[in-house]
Amino acid sequence: MLKSLPPLKATPLKDKLSKQGISRREFMKWTASMTTLLALPIQFSPLLAEAAEVADRVPLIWLHLAECTGCSESLIRCDTPTIDTLLFDHISLEYHETLMAAAGWQAEENLEHAMETYPGGYLLAVEGGVPTADNGKYLTVGCKGHTGLHIVKEAADKAAAIVSVGTCASFGGVQAAAPNPTGTKGVGQVVGKPVINLGGCPPSEKNIVGTLMYYIMFGRLPALDMYNRPKWAYGARVHDNCERRGRFDAGEFVETFGDEGAKQGYCLYKVGCKGPYTYNNCPTERFNHHTSWPVLAGHGCIGCSEPSFWDAMADFEKPLGRRDLHSLDATADRIGAVALGVTAVGIGAHAVASVFANKEDNS
Repeated sequence: MLKSLPPLKATPLKDKLSKQGISRREFMKWTASMTTLLALPIQFSPLLAEAAEVADRVPLIWLHLAECTGCSESLIRCDTPTIDTLLFDHISLEYHETLMAAAGWQAEENLEHAMETYPGGYLLAVEGGVPTADNGKYLTVGCKGHTGLHIVKEAADKAAAIVSVGTCASFGGVQAAAPNPTGTKGVGQVVGKPVINLGGCPPSEKNIVGTLMYYIMFGRLPALDMYNRPKWAYGARVHDNCERRGRFDAGEFVETFGDEGAKQGYCLYKVGCKGPYTYNNCPTERFNHHTSWPVLAGHGCIGCSEPSFWDAMADFEKPLGRRDLHSLDATADRIGAVALGVTAVGIGAHAVASVFANKEDNS
């Protein structure tokens, strides 16, 4: 489909890559890694390379609403190749308040021009929640003073696909935490169209770029879970792939931060880790060029990719206790005789049982 469209830029991707010192071999290594990340057969790597080569025919509008710009900070840390050479040079980035040079009236004109020039043909990425109270007056953007609510509805109306980048855009995030006086909601709650939610505070840059590339490759949305998150990125619990999982099964827990268990890399469940309730690929993809993620660095997962995490997952440094929690698993896997992922009671019971089993093995 994209092959039939004329490029939006004069210089093809392969020529730009060559000028910037990126060899074809390096480019194909990147496509192979992205293919693996998307949980596609390796035979799809040439298709992904082909999609990247025609990506400059896809206009991208990126809106900032009620947010901290952390999701854009995550995005620009994309590697192999870097985001500036791949995304911002080769996808036609029409509007991004943080990264574009334009400001004021010129920036406003850029946004309006993109929506008018590519109706039904641009990708819309939204970063940040949407304040809706008092007709959205808690957030106004740009020299015309339009509300974020007005801007996102207008942009969504003509978008080919909409991606909510981060938990704020997906579910409201911290802005929607109780008592939520601004009436902040996720994008999908206000636009009335299918939206891909990339939960995370922030989400991994691989999840952002991978989702955009999936749409460019196939021209449709990826398989989504019940919260409209791509299954290839959010199909497994953090707990399932955590490097401390073996410690959990052995009943070895950090009791307080800084104790001997913490130094030995024990499980962080007792100091608040929400990994058993959280769906994301943080343990496998990590952040900052695959360097680390919170649990590896010594703090428990706070469940930031889940709806209402700010309220539902607090206190972040204490176990959830006896609160019932919803799980995406229709039939939860069982560790020992106790189901994980159904209720916090089950996790607590298993943790206690593991401790006793461990003590018996050592006696």
